[in-house]
Amino acid sequence: MQDMTKSDYPPSEAGVDRPASPGRVFLDYVRTIITVALAVTLVRTFLFESFVIPSGSMIPTLQVGDYLWVSKYSYGYSKYSLPFSPNLFEGRIWAGTPHRGDVAVFRFTKDTSVDYIKRIIGLPGDHIRVTAGHLYLNDQPVPCLNPHPYTAIDESQVSMEGEACEEQLPGSAGRGVVAHQVLKLMDDGAQNNTPDYVVPPGYFFAMGDNRDDSADSRFMGDGPKDLGFVPMENLVGQAQRVFFSVDSAHPLWQFWYWPVEIRWGRILRSVA
Repeated sequence: MQDMTKSDYPPSEAGVDRPASPGRVFLDYVRTIITVALAVTLVRTFLFESFVIPSGSMIPTLQVGDYLWVSKYSYGYSKYSLPFSPNLFEGRIWAGTPHRGDVAVFRFTKDTSVDYIKRIIGLPGDHIRVTAGHLYLNDQPVPCLNPHPYTAIDESQVSMEGEACEEQLPGSAGRGVVAHQVLKLMDDGAQNNTPDYVVPPGYFFAMGDNRDDSADSRFMGDGPKDLGFVPMENLVGQAQRVFFSVDSAHPLWQFWYWPVEIRWGRILRSVA
């Protein structure tokens, strides 16, 4: 009797590809969605979060329509680092002290559901005042070099004529001078002639780089827009890099303007 060859045997069921059942396909989709959602949540909570600049208070450093990456780990974590700010613990864990000159995102002192972005000017124990539009830190004038004309466009597409200069803010904790651009529109008004403020322990003093169009720590009253000293607990993270920027001067439906409204030169620019 002749032996059967291998090809004479019926195919094994184990070697047959069968289409996945609809239920299995659905479960695979759900598993993928949950995995991606968890990964995004972990990155957003502990590493980086994206923010968009809605106002002109940080011109010329940040423009309206800049999209930023903000590092959440730079200052440690508080309840404001977590989605929906659950009241799980007080203060900060793995806390890192901010430095003068950092551009930081934090929660507004009057409404902690609102995110603010400003530059940290003063740390606990620092004396801060503005006299005739000039910033003084610990009774020493902060130099502002190379003044030059500058035209800013705010969130309402209003043009503001002023003068920009390079502010030389003394660093902290052994860091050198932090050089950054600021914009001056005038030398009078309450924001340009302040008392001498002493930053209390556990707080910092923040100002916008657009010095005459910024509601910041120079305003210490009870008004709804007065920021005052900011608790360290309110810190969310440090602004690191602009990853996208668009000048939304035209309505969204006018899509033919989209390519020319992208600020290509600002993409991936470091925030300093």
